[in-house]
Amino acid sequence: MNKKIIVFLLFLNVVSFSFVYLLSSDSDLQVIFFDVGQGDSIFIETPQKHQIIIDSGPGDKTLLEKVSSTMPFWDKTIDLIILTHTDNDHISGFFELLDNYVIENILWSGVSGDSSRSKKWETMIGLEGANIVYSNNVNKIILGDVALDIISPNDYIIEKYSKNANDISVVSKMTYKNNSFLFPGDITNKVEKEIINEDIFADVLKVSHHGSKYSTSVDFIEKVNPLIAVIQVGKNSYGHPTDDTLTRLSNFGIKILRSDISGDIKISSDGNNYKIITNKKII
Repeated sequence: MNKKIIVFLLFLNVVSFSFVYLLSSDSDLQVIFFDVGQGDSIFIETPQKHQIIIDSGPGDKTLLEKVSSTMPFWDKTIDLIILTHTDNDHISGFFELLDNYVIENILWSGVSGDSSRSKKWETMIGLEGANIVYSNNVNKIILGDVALDIISPNDYIIEKYSKNANDISVVSKMTYKNNSFLFPGDITNKVEKEIINEDIFADVLKVSHHGSKYSTSVDFIEKVNPLIAVIQVGKNSYGHPTDDTLTRLSNFGIKILRSDISGDIKISSDGNNYKIITNKKII
């Protein structure tokens, strides 16, 4: 049986947006938290070989180099990119990626900032020809056995917090069988309170805002209840990650991984168990 795509169905309406794929593959789910310095960029490959990229880091070419070395040289199509928000340390690397890869689908809040990079983003995605979807119009994305629930921002959060780009970050939860990952962008504890009653339990938490003291509250940690916390951080003048956040995570016995210490952090899951690989070492 051809291990490429057998069936592809894309359905979009004003309420929900779903990818449905039927494929055959024995691979695990791969999640790579790229070391991009002081910024976020996460590469995901599903067992069916679909690629998702969440954010792109601050450098113009860093993401392109990372993706080029991760994906086969002949594969120039990415199924979905998610921009959590338009701050430079999340958006900048997408421009080179858009120039060099075909992007099938783009998900973001639709709330643009005032910076030149935000305006460039809107221009480039308009020219890309990708299917553009907004977070307030989507509930779930399904790729084979992998489900991506879009938790925030909805219309209410966009209206209430639009003056703070961090708080209108796209928050998503990915589930593969019995393993789950939470990607909260850069939300602060204000929006953590807004989504505390959602299904945010996850084995792996991407720590919000590089370990800022204004995020990852005790109540939020209790609800997520992660086993692993990944902090994407580089050299910075903000004191990230703060001792407050590291202490809160440590008090719950959560394993903390940092890209400034470990480099790229890869978590591979078969849906029931996972393994962590950093610098080619299995943890």
